[in-house]
Amino acid sequence: MSDAQAIFDRLKQDHDRHRELLDKLMETHGDSPERERLFTELTKELKSHAAAEEQALYSTMLRKPPTTDETRHSVAEHHEIDEMLNDLAATDMSEGAWLQKFKTFDHDYRHHITEEEEDHFPDFRKYLDNEDVEHMAAVFERRKDEEKDEAEVTPEKQEDAKE
Repeated sequence: MSDAQAIFDRLKQDHDRHRELLDKLMETHGDSPERERLFTELTKELKSHAAAEEQALYSTMLRKPPTTDETRHSVAEHHEIDEMLNDLAATDMSEGAWLQKFKTFDHDYRHHITEEEEDHFPDFRKYLDNEDVEHMAAVFERRKDEEKDEAEVTPEKQEDAKE
């Protein structure tokens, strides 16, 4: 099969940027403009990355029976991450509950991307051909840009935040 390293390197590049944003957010305090700016940037990055990853990588991997379970697992985690981001956005950043939720989110998201990079991507690579790789590279960049323009920080209101 083809060397698909380039697409996985591209996905990891996004993951590294996400780790950087998570680290910066952890250093912020209260309802500050910096926390709000970084959280908005992180949210748009994560939502657009997940949507593009699903449309480029995971739609391809669902067509490969040996990778179906891993693919479904990652897509389900994307939806959980999206819900956690929406909940964070609906929580008052000046309250301790926000930081507590953010720490849980940070842990869960880092676990997700580590699992993708260390477990799923090496497994997926075995099943990709040149056509798959070309398709994924073209779709990922295009969809990420489109999704980022449309990504909402939150569709929820403060009273909808989970306790």
